[in-house]
Amino acid sequence: MNTIFFVCAVAGGALLVIQFLLGLAGLDHPGGFDIGHTHLHPGDALGLLSVRAIAAGLAFFGLLGMLTLAKGGGPPLALGAAVAAGGAAMAAVAAAQRQLRRLERDGTVRIENAVGEAATVYLSIPGGMASPGKVHLALQGRTVELQAVSIHPLSTGAEVVVVDVLGPDTVEVTPSLPPEPSQES
Repeated sequence: MNTIFFVCAVAGGALLVIQFLLGLAGLDHPGGFDIGHTHLHPGDALGLLSVRAIAAGLAFFGLLGMLTLAKGGGPPLALGAAVAAGGAAMAAVAAAQRQLRRLERDGTVRIENAVGEAATVYLSIPGGMASPGKVHLALQGRTVELQAVSIHPLSTGAEVVVVDVLGPDTVEVTPSLPPEPSQES
């Protein structure tokens, strides 16, 4: 039984070291791997089938099994502890990989998402849709500056709403509705 634990610990540890070295060299492939006709991604099946998760599971399975045997535990206790440690290591690595994948975001600002958003006139808009001014608005978690045209002349600081996208960096705006008067009794 000790030999099985040793082989698992060495195999899992070796896989982890190899992956670490490949990562340092930029040769790791996070896009997944093929098994038959099925293409698996690290996020599939909770990431439990990723090479990293399996390697960590093997390493911890072998190490805790050897430790339990060395501390005087019998083979059934060692096997139970090893399975629990291996499963926990696989689940922890899978959870870490899921969290890391959430960090991958496309930072491209999509101007079409501006329609309906509130903005503030930064550079006055002459009106008549002839020449643009500029507005600042919060779009996709960042403040952007866009050229803006309007039927109505708008001065700097005016609150507006984007009503249409006219080009890759130009929007049409209209004045925001004034707040309704409060009715005090």
